[in-house]
Amino acid sequence: MTNVWFTSDLHIGHRMVAELRGFTDPADHDDALAANWDRVVRPDHQVWVLGDISVGGKANEIRALEWIAARPGTKHLVAGNHDSCHPYRSQAHKWQRIYLDAAFASVQQSAVRKIAGQRVLLSHFPFQGSEDGDHTAENRFEEWRLPRIGENTSRWLLHGHTHSRDPGHGPQLHVGLDAHALAPVPLDWVEYMIESDPPF
Repeated sequence: MTNVWFTSDLHIGHRMVAELRGFTDPADHDDALAANWDRVVRPDHQVWVLGDISVGGKANEIRALEWIAARPGTKHLVAGNHDSCHPYRSQAHKWQRIYLDAAFASVQQSAVRKIAGQRVLLSHFPFQGSEDGDHTAENRFEEWRLPRIGENTSRWLLHGHTHSRDPGHGPQLHVGLDAHALAPVPLDWVEYMIESDPPF
């Protein structure tokens, strides 16, 4: 059994996202996410949240941070575009401390984890120039996406942001809730996908 999990795009308290996920009340959405998280994550587990804990805004983010703090596991955040601690936000330097004090053991723009013997990138966003890189007509936030150049051409990327129901394939895996029945993704699944996908 795995003790590391990945997820993205929680959007706690976000009415529009809750409705897109089949909930008429955001509180019911948030309760369903809590039940899914609490069912698999134990206190000694790690959870990597790849951005967008809420819709944004002080009250929404504080409520989402309280929700995350109440969940089991040690949580690490790779910030997304809706998170006030993301460096593209003008007050990110102030919000990073709030996120750390409230719910997260670490907060960063991107990260690297060793998975299945490979250095795997973690980002809220898909790679720059990805065809399926956004849930809008054109890709946004290109300047904050990791490029597929140099060493990155042979690296896998775990991401969120797209709200796609497609979990992806090499070299990008979408770990967002929309692609995984609104539940965290186990490390075992990521390892399986990396080991079973042909080289790219």
